[in-house]
Amino acid sequence: MAHLPDGVLSAPVLIGGGVIAAGVLTIALRQLDDQRLPPAAVFAAAFFVSSLITIPIGPSSAHLLLNGLMGLLLGWTAIPALFVALLLQTAFFGYGGVLALGVNTVNMAVPALLCAGVLTPWLRRVAPHRVFWVGASAGMMGVMLTGGLVALSLILSNAAFRPAAGLVLLSYLPLALVEAVMTGTVLAFLQRVAPELLESSQPPDLKSPQPPFFKGGL
Repeated sequence: MAHLPDGVLSAPVLIGGGVIAAGVLTIALRQLDDQRLPPAAVFAAAFFVSSLITIPIGPSSAHLLLNGLMGLLLGWTAIPALFVALLLQTAFFGYGGVLALGVNTVNMAVPALLCAGVLTPWLRRVAPHRVFWVGASAGMMGVMLTGGLVALSLILSNAAFRPAAGLVLLSYLPLALVEAVMTGTVLAFLQRVAPELLESSQPPDLKSPQPPFFKGGL
């Protein structure tokens, strides 16, 4: 339930989400250049395709988010990549709502930035054989932060959603474990075949954002 549909959230939450999404997108686009477009496009496509592989969880289902991995490797550039993928998912598959696109973007993008800010310094100094654990932390952190923001969006919209919000947050736990393994494996693979991609990562500066210089392509 990472894609909140229209008709669920209150107007203040929708407006607030739209304003925050517009703000972070503006900052991210100011940092974007031609060299960052290829990796951003690759990750946007991967995020889009991952939505086709759903994992049944109780009465609902979930799919890989990849926002922790995108935050680590793209920094601020992860924001437009996530936004474009969410927009396409809404248009082609009806995932989420048009009015809720801003909130859904924030719920995915803010965790990506937090993962980058918290974990990139660790990634730059960790021993190569322990890179898996940085990736696992990013995968779990990205999913659980997104789950927390989804739950918060529901609670702020209507207090009656509080029980449902708790269930939604719990439903993210299995997905977090799956994504932790997947993200850790991907990061360990990149460490072996293209370590320069990890060495070039820089934690985003939220006051004066400077996204990581992502060299090459995948």
